[in-house]
Amino acid sequence: MSDIDELQGRIAAALERIGKGVGQLDRPTPPPAAPEADPAELEDLRAALEDERLANAQLEERVRGIRDKQERQVAELREQVAASREALAQLDGELGRLRRANDMLRDTNEELSRAVAENVGEPHLINKAMLAELESIRAARATDKAEGAALLAALEPLLTEAAEGTAAETGAETEEDA
Repeated sequence: MSDIDELQGRIAAALERIGKGVGQLDRPTPPPAAPEADPAELEDLRAALEDERLANAQLEERVRGIRDKQERQVAELREQVAASREALAQLDGELGRLRRANDMLRDTNEELSRAVAENVGEPHLINKAMLAELESIRAARATDKAEGAALLAALEPLLTEAAEGTAAETGAETEEDA
């Protein structure tokens, strides 16, 4: 029985130790203390963070502005290209039509000239054909002028841009020389 008493004492001691251990587990352990930060350093870091946020917001606004400007310019350029293509296609069609008319008039004049040479034709028909040919030539010349004007109109923005770029470069060089 003495063994039983001894075992009972040992079990009681073990249960007491277990109870203490469980009691400690139930209590929350405090987190390790954070090192104390210097308040001045914290304030400097907060100010630097706020400055970076402000700079970031400004950069995002600039990017947005540049993107909007670029999209407007691309849209304008597409419209200009479409208008130029349409104008050139129309001029090309008119020019082809006038050239065909000129060819037909020349052929008619040649036939009339042969008819007159064979004493078959009437002179007023020749005069009428020549007047038509002159009018056709005038129209072809007008079409050529219109085509040139369309080309100049298409090139003018490019020339203006190039001139502005040259002026800006010259101005920059002048400032550097000063």
